[in-house]
Amino acid sequence: MSEPLAERLRPRTLDDYIGQQHLVGEGAVLRKMIESGRISSFILWGPPGVGKTTLAQIIAHRLETPFYTLSAVTSGVKDVRDVIERAQKGRFFNQSSPILFIDEIHRFSKSQQDSLLGAVEKGIVTLIGATTENPSFEVIRPLLSRCQLYVLKPLEPSDLSLLLHRAITTDTELRSRDIELAETGAMLRYSGGDARKLLNILELVVESAPADAKIVVTDAMVVECLQQNPLAYDKDGEMHYDIISAFIKSIRGSDPDGALYWLARMIEGGEDPQFIARRLVISASEDIGLANPNALLLANAAFDAVMKIGWPEGRIPLAEATVYLAASPKSNSAYLGVDAALQLVKNSGNEPVPLHLRNAPTKMMKDLGYSDGYKYPHDFPGNFTSQQYLPDRLVDNRLWHAQHSPSEEKLYQQMLRCWGKRYEH
Repeated sequence: MSEPLAERLRPRTLDDYIGQQHLVGEGAVLRKMIESGRISSFILWGPPGVGKTTLAQIIAHRLETPFYTLSAVTSGVKDVRDVIERAQKGRFFNQSSPILFIDEIHRFSKSQQDSLLGAVEKGIVTLIGATTENPSFEVIRPLLSRCQLYVLKPLEPSDLSLLLHRAITTDTELRSRDIELAETGAMLRYSGGDARKLLNILELVVESAPADAKIVVTDAMVVECLQQNPLAYDKDGEMHYDIISAFIKSIRGSDPDGALYWLARMIEGGEDPQFIARRLVISASEDIGLANPNALLLANAAFDAVMKIGWPEGRIPLAEATVYLAASPKSNSAYLGVDAALQLVKNSGNEPVPLHLRNAPTKMMKDLGYSDGYKYPHDFPGNFTSQQYLPDRLVDNRLWHAQHSPSEEKLYQQMLRCWGKRYEH
């Protein structure tokens, strides 16, 4: 039986690798690390089909150092310890640390991750982890602090188009067929930036055509194939990401019916309840925000309840939070505000803290003017007095812009009372 097309086309070198130029392009951080031959521990975080495992395999081919692979789905603590012991015994003097690649590291339990920590700290192994989940939630802090984090992005349409043309011109099996890519819009749309999904769609379309006929790929042809066999293009069950996207967008769009439908799809599909609950907490902060601060409290309560009671009763607090978030007024002013602040920090660098805002625990600091002139707001009427809180060069920047939902309007009016004209626009 032939290998799947996605496996046959898996790149073996960085020059064949498509996408992620911010990491592997000329002069980019991962390319320089790989070309130097010295790898430090890192975690690759990104959606499926964007090249995480492929990057690890390229490193394995490129570097002359032992390379061990574990899958978090099938490996336990004993497997981790066995690999670490083999790595320790097989290492020669002055040789680079063996590399341990762990796919789906987010599925490792805390005890499994703890068993890795000592080996990573001592340099017995260099860890490369791959995850589709936010490492901040899924990887223990001591391990995360010892690894660089690199974020991989969904592939761009130009990357996917290049991959399609490479497939029909270089793959041995596809080259034997007469294939013309008349239209590619539907394939690109259905793939959602996932290279593996794209190649699975192409393979499905080719397999559906008569063996000796010319294949002219059109959008209509792709849609027809996928409607006849809607899960075939998603051979690894990665509808997961499409459905959670629809769920969050239904909440953001204030449609409780749509949100409940996608919640039910996830429940019936066997989704991890913790995954759903975590998304509700994120949505409460990102999409409801200051328009209804109680949304975050309810989402957190639902998360706690689900962790305590599990399935099937866990569906009830999840549904309660889903309906509440979808029916709530929406504001992303805090989300936009912190992103604006992060961009300002990146653009302006490390601006000095104004002297009056600095801490002065020693006499020397007081003599240097630290904390001098600071006005304690509680000493003034209304617990407020006007003074400068931003660095000198950034003093005119506005980062938070209220969106005037009923709840947020109260905050905005308070800012008008405090700051006047600064908040009038």
